[in-house]
Amino acid sequence: MIAIEKIDHIGIRVKEKARATTFYELLGFELIVDTGFEKGHPIMMRHPSGIVLNLLGPATVPSETNILMDVSPKYAGYTHMALKVKSLADLEAFLAKHQIAITGRFSFKDMNSLFVRDPDRNVIEFDEYPGDDPASRLMTPGDDIDAYHAHP
Repeated sequence: MIAIEKIDHIGIRVKEKARATTFYELLGFELIVDTGFEKGHPIMMRHPSGIVLNLLGPATVPSETNILMDVSPKYAGYTHMALKVKSLADLEAFLAKHQIAITGRFSFKDMNSLFVRDPDRNVIEFDEYPGDDPASRLMTPGDDIDAYHAHP
């Protein structure tokens, strides 16, 4: 086994530097450094929770379609990041205030989730559950998982 300690960062390719950084700043991420976005190097951003994003760019294929996660067909690749929040109700008020569309919802056991897309259509899942881990992490092969099939 490899002794993995944590996720170091999440890399997301984006088209427009200002549009992407503005969106993630709205979620509370702060600029660490731009290491050369226009040459394909990351803009590093950190959230007070410790999550680090590398916004890579610029995307070179002119497309408004992100085919992963919640649309067909299903291709291999990055589908989403999931972020735990204290309150989905507070998040929903925040999203409404900033006109960020909710693109999906999901509930399973003690976890409730909603989904949004960033300006480049990358999916972000927000999860609310008590404690440090949702009950779904404690699933066993004999558990009834039919409710989980509603996950996008």
